[in-house]
Amino acid sequence: MMWGGIALLALYTGGNVYLFVRLWQSIAPLPVWLRVVIAVLFWFAAAAMFLSFEIRNSGLPESFIRSIFWVGTTWLVFLLYMVLATATMDLVRLFIPTLHNGFWYALLATTIVLIYGNINYRHPRVEHVTIDSEKLPAGDSYRIVLASDIHLGYGTTRSDLSRYVDMINREQGDVVLIAGDLIDNSVRPVATEDMCREFERIEATDGIYLAPGNHEYISNIDSIAQYLRTTPVRLVRDSVVRLGNNITLIARDDRSNRHRRSLKELSSEAGEQPLIVVLDHQPYDIAASDSLGLDLHLSGHTHRGQVWPLSWLTDALYDQSHGYRQWSHTHAVVSSGLSLWGPPFRIGTRSDLYVIDIRGNSAE
Repeated sequence: MMWGGIALLALYTGGNVYLFVRLWQSIAPLPVWLRVVIAVLFWFAAAAMFLSFEIRNSGLPESFIRSIFWVGTTWLVFLLYMVLATATMDLVRLFIPTLHNGFWYALLATTIVLIYGNINYRHPRVEHVTIDSEKLPAGDSYRIVLASDIHLGYGTTRSDLSRYVDMINREQGDVVLIAGDLIDNSVRPVATEDMCREFERIEATDGIYLAPGNHEYISNIDSIAQYLRTTPVRLVRDSVVRLGNNITLIARDDRSNRHRRSLKELSSEAGEQPLIVVLDHQPYDIAASDSLGLDLHLSGHTHRGQVWPLSWLTDALYDQSHGYRQWSHTHAVVSSGLSLWGPPFRIGTRSDLYVIDIRGNSAE
């Protein structure tokens, strides 16, 4: 973990240095004072992400912290695509020496891609999955609305959540399940605006359940648990919950808790007859659910990398990085996230809300 962090920091630093050198060369005709101003703004943007993390729980104005957060996280994606585009222009110039202004062509291309990515992010997709089960009587049905990775805080605001609640209500679910990372890096902005009051508008007979994610631990899981007690969202950690229509929910604690209970232990408490739904933020244990013969496994966490080419990385890291798949027994859904962490862009991926209809096909 430590060496991975060092490698990422080295890549981030190297990318910034490379881009700054190309920028400095491209603005050479400008007055010195203007070049210095541009340089200061460049390195402020490069450092903003780290600054936003340090001040996230400070007493500074919310608008200031939110602005720093937006600059820092936007810079991450800008840097990625700007380095790729600039490097491509440099490569092309090896074969076409007369090509000039490659840096500015790269900047134009990157700007267009980011505008597209932001528009794409603002329009989540609703995905429908239908599962037939002999554990429900013929003619009966049960609808699960699955949201994941909303990341409320300085990036995803209360107005964003209001739109998501409207989306969820349109699907008329029997229960709403949140597969972790409801809150981003700090509970402070969420509690200050009392964002989770929006969930009072949810219309679901069996309520709203949240299995914690790694960001609940980053944000201080105890503080989040205390805040959520004042809201309709029920935080469930390593527990079994009986829902309607002979359905049992196993809500797992996140892997951040190294002492969380095993899936085998939790499934033994659920019994053999009910249809069992596993809610587990990180999709590492889908194969375990399948080996135990559990019916439905729901996860999030991956964002499917959020932007290309990181989607290639998540597809390589996880047996199932996103979407729906039927294993030998278990039906598994991995959401790419209704919102996202940090930079407000979806490039090569889509935000999603899953609607899962379980239909009975057994005799009563």
